[in-house]
Amino acid sequence: MTVIIEEPMSLGAEDDREEKPALVPSLFPLIPPTLYFSTANEKVELLPAEQRRLLKWKMSAVTPNVVKHTIARSHFKVTKKSHDWLGCWGHHMKSPAFKSLGEHQKLNHFPGTFQIGRKDRLWRNLSKMQVRFGKQEFSFFPRTFVLPQDIKLLRKAWEDSGSRQKWIIKPPASARGIGIQVIHRWSQLPRKRPLLVQKYLHKPYLIGGNKFDLRIYVYVTSYDPLRIYIFSDGLVRFASCKYSSSMKTLGNKFMHLTNYSVNKKNSEYQDNSDDKACQGHKWALKALWQYLGSRGVNTTLIWEKIKDIVIKTVIASEPYVNSLLKMNVRTPYSCHELFGFDIMLDENLKPWILEVNISPSLHSNTALDVSIKGQMIRDLLNLAGFRIPQREDVIAPCSSASSSTSSLCGGTREKTKPDLSADEKVKRAFYLTQRYADQDFLSTLLDVLTPEDVRVLAESEDERNRCGKFERVFPSPSSSRYLRFFECPRYLNILLDQWEQKHWNNRTKGISLLTTLCQKGVHLGTSDPAHMWSKCSYISRFEPHRQDLVSPSRARVVVSHRHRSHDDDNDDGSDREVASVSSLPVSPSPGSSVTSSACASPQPSPSQSLLPQQFASL
Repeated sequence: MTVIIEEPMSLGAEDDREEKPALVPSLFPLIPPTLYFSTANEKVELLPAEQRRLLKWKMSAVTPNVVKHTIARSHFKVTKKSHDWLGCWGHHMKSPAFKSLGEHQKLNHFPGTFQIGRKDRLWRNLSKMQVRFGKQEFSFFPRTFVLPQDIKLLRKAWEDSGSRQKWIIKPPASARGIGIQVIHRWSQLPRKRPLLVQKYLHKPYLIGGNKFDLRIYVYVTSYDPLRIYIFSDGLVRFASCKYSSSMKTLGNKFMHLTNYSVNKKNSEYQDNSDDKACQGHKWALKALWQYLGSRGVNTTLIWEKIKDIVIKTVIASEPYVNSLLKMNVRTPYSCHELFGFDIMLDENLKPWILEVNISPSLHSNTALDVSIKGQMIRDLLNLAGFRIPQREDVIAPCSSASSSTSSLCGGTREKTKPDLSADEKVKRAFYLTQRYADQDFLSTLLDVLTPEDVRVLAESEDERNRCGKFERVFPSPSSSRYLRFFECPRYLNILLDQWEQKHWNNRTKGISLLTTLCQKGVHLGTSDPAHMWSKCSYISRFEPHRQDLVSPSRARVVVSHRHRSHDDDNDDGSDREVASVSSLPVSPSPGSSVTSSACASPQPSPSQSLLPQQFASL
């Protein structure tokens, strides 16, 4: 029988708990506040009745208790209606079902994340990255074969590896260790079902003779711009039998698998309730760092390598997710997602990715689980930035929804997202298409901030201010190098990267600038020429340094529309930023940080050439 441990809270002492305001104000004027989610030893003030009535949460069969407890402390009520909820922690849905989400609703998934959440898609996408960028950058996953497609390649690798090589086989879409085996004979390979076959990491780092893996919690708040956070703590899950490399032991799942759902069935499994203790078969990640640090291990270096794996892996999913977001989701506000990355350390303490979970277990069976997952979910919901909507946005019943999506129907009044202004399209097109865009050039992007620039930068700073024990790893002051791994450069990623580089060591100055702009309402739209890029010099302060750039009077911006989709199933898809523009080239630079060669447009016809003022017709 599974015992669910509740978060500690003394009801008798409830009135002694510190009361926190229900709303977290923005750092900036004229930007709405977000709802506050508390820890178990805090209480949240009651909002006025009219606002409190809007705090509805859609329950799902998979909503974990740790989420239920956290939202209850912020006075959310459960609703069974399909249109009036603000938040839901539920199953992943088919991509078209995301169309039913209202603009005031948040679901804990993005469409298309199965591209890293399914084992076969994860390895396909990482393998493509490895082919494109080399093994030096993408050497953090074992050699993998997807059957039946790769059967001939596997046979050759099997023969080349010799009889002592161990292989691990996994169903492509399973969880909790179901169907996983370690084998070493070709005859042991199942033939009649899809399968993932990997070289087994047969020399893991051992503690007390046992192998282990790490559960790292990764949270993505947005895919365009991409913003990735990692929780500072996590779980260390041990196999419950001492490790042996003997072929005779390969059938012992308690030795070779680290899944909690497998090892808890072992009579020798030992629980651990202390998040600081290095005992039992489950530790806190911080306890592991303490243990390794006391033995002279550079744990900071391991953590940096894990961040590197996380960023590159999420980027591998980025083209698919953004394509499906554009097709199926009304507003970026509606999606956010928690991933569980499973990482193993080998004997040299090199981290390897094992898999990515798009619905990581949040069950809390011990005080250790509650301590880590409770804090993590509370910080995640604060980071998510739930807003109280206008009442009229949530009272309209669903007018049309198919039976397959009606359970999550948004019911919002039909709003059209405002398109980018012609001016903002010109600016984005200009910066996305410089073939050799070095740092000097890209830094000019911040010279004239358009309304959408200000809105995105303010949102990003607000989010960073609410991150709790999450750390933002992308964008960060050191994340510029990852821009080259994107299949197609995206303007908002470059914008945030330039902002980080300019303001990372003096954020107060950047926040002060945004405060002034928001006070003027620039983020809400403005006709002030100072925030209209095409009314200012295209090249602003950059002009004196680079005479070879075009001048505004001679600028010709070529717009072409190109869309590419991947030929997987209907839920796949990759996109390009639709407006692809070319102008007179910038001189080559050895320090180029962004190129658009991967997304270069076909040679335009004369009819596609537009002067900037003609963008108004786009």
